[in-house]
Amino acid sequence: MTDNHCRTIQDKFLAFLYGHACTRMLLKPLTSKTFSNIGGRLLDSHASTMLIKPFIKANHIDMDEYEPALYSSYNDFFKRKIINGARPYKEDDNAFISPCDSRLSVYKIDNDSIFSIKNTQYTVKSLLRSRKLAEYYKDGYIWIFRLSVDDYHRYIYPVSGMKSVNRRINGVFHTVNPIANDYYPIYKENTREYCNIKNKCFGNVIMMEVGAMLVGKIENNDYNACRVFRGDEKGDFAFGGSTIVLITNKTAACPLDSILDNSLNNIETRVKQGETVGYKI
Repeated sequence: MTDNHCRTIQDKFLAFLYGHACTRMLLKPLTSKTFSNIGGRLLDSHASTMLIKPFIKANHIDMDEYEPALYSSYNDFFKRKIINGARPYKEDDNAFISPCDSRLSVYKIDNDSIFSIKNTQYTVKSLLRSRKLAEYYKDGYIWIFRLSVDDYHRYIYPVSGMKSVNRRINGVFHTVNPIANDYYPIYKENTREYCNIKNKCFGNVIMMEVGAMLVGKIENNDYNACRVFRGDEKGDFAFGGSTIVLITNKTAACPLDSILDNSLNNIETRVKQGETVGYKI
């Protein structure tokens, strides 16, 4: 079974689940914290290790990229650590890098702090639950890095600087597959956690982790305010698709033209952790 075939099956199932009024009635229990916690406990069990080999085979994952380990559970495997040097990044301080392996879309924030993902409108205020922060990011960019189940689920700091205390906003756990966004404003409904990183080159950068279906665990290494460094590991997600959101202001980073063009055409750009996705304006 090919990777594309696996993704097609997943996409078809989610399109069926979200695309019909009768099946959307099932979403309340499926997107609840209770369901996510139950799924997490099952995937933390030793019995779940039987899922590892089929998953590697179905998704054609090159395990030579990862540190050798004996996994105690499926989640232990899912959060596997990549070998040093497998995700290099430019030392150029003007290069804005991806925090994770993902599919990237970038959207312009207008002067009213509104941005649109496909046909769904969001406000930065509703995303961050802060009017003051929303004002700072008018006319900037929002960068959405969507992780699939076959991606590497550890993420790094894209910039160095002083980070704030993390703020957690509790919510539900919709899938982050684009199909869900057609029916629910997932990025202001899902559980999420964010911090503000003050960087000399890019100003204040918001970094947010968004939980998704079966991803109740957003596991950040640093909760309190501290100095952080570009390329250092920030945390990881437990099982499932999930999302990292970066927000930059209008005098900070400009996305690569190819990424902007793709985003305008609703095409996600495949990027790796550490890859340059923009430059200082």
